[in-house]
Amino acid sequence: MSGTPEVRSNQPSKCNDPEEIFSRPTLISHTAAVGMILLSVFETLVMQDVKETIEVLNDLVQINNDRIVAYEKAIRQTKTEDTDLKILYASMVAEGHRMKIALATEVQAMGAEIEQGTTTSGKIYRTWMEVKAIFTGHNRHTILANCISGEESIQRAYRMALSHDLPAYIRELLTRQQDTLLTSLEEVRSLRDQYA
Repeated sequence: MSGTPEVRSNQPSKCNDPEEIFSRPTLISHTAAVGMILLSVFETLVMQDVKETIEVLNDLVQINNDRIVAYEKAIRQTKTEDTDLKILYASMVAEGHRMKIALATEVQAMGAEIEQGTTTSGKIYRTWMEVKAIFTGHNRHTILANCISGEESIQRAYRMALSHDLPAYIRELLTRQQDTLLTSLEEVRSLRDQYA
């Protein structure tokens, strides 16, 4: 032994041989493994978020389909002299189509199929509305009150949709649509109040 003490460095030993670096467990390989696990978890979460977003959007597509079907039927059943109602209903049909197209575009962009039908609850609602209209003689106040019920239901559906964890751009789209629907609801309320 020589008289000089051995000096140990806190620095890791330098190794210039790539085979030696990759043949032994290192911090890099552990970090890479953790990174792969985190990436897998992240991808799973993203896929779940995308799936949930698609479901929300498709639900709203169906609800807008309900709205379109209901107002198309209302146009056909409205008396000829009630042109103001026919115009209102036609604008709501067009509005429903625009909203449905915007929602469907986002569903397609996410690589999913677009729902084509209407909701079960929408069919039940329309049937109830038809039965109620038969017994009430189609008076304007009652018809408009039924429209308000439908529009309020759509507002609730949009509030429920917005309660989900959605991407910001989807949230913005739904908020704009909800605002447009609220304007339509207020227009129908105003008409109904004229016949109170």
